[in-house]
Amino acid sequence: MDRRKISKKTDLSRISLGFWRLLDWHMSEKELQHYIENVLELGITTFDHADIYGNYECEKVFGHILKHKPGLRTSMEIVTKCGIQLKSDKFPDRKIKIYNTSKSHIIESVNNSLKNLATDYIDLLLIHRPDPVISLDEVSEAFYQLEKEGKVIHFGVSNFNPLQFDALYASFDKKLVANQVEISPYQLEHFDNGNLDYCMKEDIMPMSWSPLAGGKLIQPIDEKSRRIHLKLHEISNELGISDISQLILAWLLTHPSGIVPIIGTGKLEHLKSAVGSTEIKLSREDWFRIYIAATGKELP
Repeated sequence: MDRRKISKKTDLSRISLGFWRLLDWHMSEKELQHYIENVLELGITTFDHADIYGNYECEKVFGHILKHKPGLRTSMEIVTKCGIQLKSDKFPDRKIKIYNTSKSHIIESVNNSLKNLATDYIDLLLIHRPDPVISLDEVSEAFYQLEKEGKVIHFGVSNFNPLQFDALYASFDKKLVANQVEISPYQLEHFDNGNLDYCMKEDIMPMSWSPLAGGKLIQPIDEKSRRIHLKLHEISNELGISDISQLILAWLLTHPSGIVPIIGTGKLEHLKSAVGSTEIKLSREDWFRIYIAATGKELP
């Protein structure tokens, strides 16, 4: 499986495994370790986290594996996110969920993630959501300090539009390497708002969360998802593809921006299928057949 280079020294796997729902997998520590080892053998080495996942528990559960088998760390790239403060029983003084991209919070979050993940560095740190009261200087200062201390190798954002990305990019004079956004045939926002064009222009890696649209394209729930599902089913039959999810991922992987889909599953067979999608070569016409089904109208 090809890899996606984000610097001369670092590249990520073309498929990433997401741990948002790790607690829902109901795996024992031994089962999770075995699963991670199998995932690495498939060539999926990029693992996507966030400090808040599982009410601040998922990083800890993952970190238990690295505590007991630290040698696995050198075989993987860890991505994590910060900048959201949840209303949580762990923080009884909080009245509401807020965004916090202050320097102190970013540094505190990273230090907590390093401890929870049982590692001394993060490969890629993302600001989780655009903050309407963001101080670009504070974010940049936090990034500089974390880089200087060797705690974070690369930096990026999540859910930013091109203008928000550009504003932070201008403040932080080192490269921001990624923007993690929702992209799927069901969610075309970032084809329309200039994000994918901006990523290509600046050589930024787009990462796709919810690439299967939360399952809506596999089991349709509305007119739009039914329309796309029918076209996916039609093309899958023509190409001899038995798993529609493979076609969806191939559609994303075909895009020249180098989209990295994040698959959030505890089932190895789903990841094996995802890896198989990297071998599917879609024609331009088939790509547009899916795109047109998604928009619901012919091209102008």
